[in-house]
Amino acid sequence: MARRLGVHTSIAGGLHLSLERANALRCSTMQIFSHSPRVWAIKKISQQDVLLFKSLRIKFDISPVYVHTSYLINIASGNELLKRKSIDLLAKEMDRADEIGADYVVLHTGSASSGEQRSPMKRAISALNEVAEIKNWKAGLLLENTAGERGDISSTIPEMAKILGGVKNSLVSGICLDTCHAFAAGYDIRKGSGVRRIADEIEQYIGFEKVRLIHLNDSKGMSGSRVDRHEHIGSGQIGEKGLGRFISYRRLHDVPLILETPKKNESDDPANLAKVRRMLGMKQ
Repeated sequence: MARRLGVHTSIAGGLHLSLERANALRCSTMQIFSHSPRVWAIKKISQQDVLLFKSLRIKFDISPVYVHTSYLINIASGNELLKRKSIDLLAKEMDRADEIGADYVVLHTGSASSGEQRSPMKRAISALNEVAEIKNWKAGLLLENTAGERGDISSTIPEMAKILGGVKNSLVSGICLDTCHAFAAGYDIRKGSGVRRIADEIEQYIGFEKVRLIHLNDSKGMSGSRVDRHEHIGSGQIGEKGLGRFISYRRLHDVPLILETPKKNESDDPANLAKVRRMLGMKQ
C-alpha cells in the first residue's frame, strides 16, 4: 500500500472544502482545524456538514484524518483559569473529531511561563487525566513533540514517554513526530547517527507502534537552536537528504506524513508535495 501523504488543509467556506482541497492536491491523508484555532468560542457543526464531510472522505479515500487542536490550549499552564479553559476546549476538540469521524486529534502539550514553581509536566499529566475522566472517545489523542523553546515541555522522547505513562485510560493513543521540532530540539536527523538516536529512544521509551503521524517540515533554524520555524522541504537546514533518510527509516516507513510547510503562494503545497513524492519514489 502506498505511503499516506497529505497537508494541513483549510476549512474556509466549510469543513467539506478541506477534503476537496486535499483531493485536488492528490493527498491520501490530511490534517485540519475543526474550527478557528484562535478563538475559545466555537460553533456547533450542522448535521448536514457532518454527513457531507463523511461522504466526501469515503469518496476521496482520505485516511487517516487528523484534527489539530487550537493554539489557545495550554494544559501545562500554571494559570488556573487558562488550564480550566484548556481542559474544556480539549474535550470539545475530541467531541468534534468524533462528530466528523476523524481518527486522531493532535495536541501541543503546552509550555510554562518563567518563574513557575510546580512542574509543568505534572500539570499537563493532571489536566490530561481530567479530560480522560470526562468520557471515552473514538478518536485517539496524539501528543506532538516541541522544539524546546523556553517553557516548552515534551521536546524529547523521554519527556513524551513520561506524559504518556502518566495518563490513565485510553485517551492518548500515541505521538506525532514533527521533524522541524525534533531537529530544533537537538536530534540532528541530517545524519544517520541522529536518526538512530531518536529511533533508539522511541524503541526504548515509547515503542514504534505509538508513532501515528509524522509532521514533515524542514527547519529554518539549526539543530539544537530550539527555534520552531518551519521551512519548505529541501530549503531548510535539514534538507531533502536528511528528511528522506528519516522518513525512509525501516521502522517509520509506513507512518502517514502531513506537511505543515509555509503557504505564501498557491504553488507552495504542490511544490512541497512533489518533492516528497520524488523522495518516496511515488508517481508525480
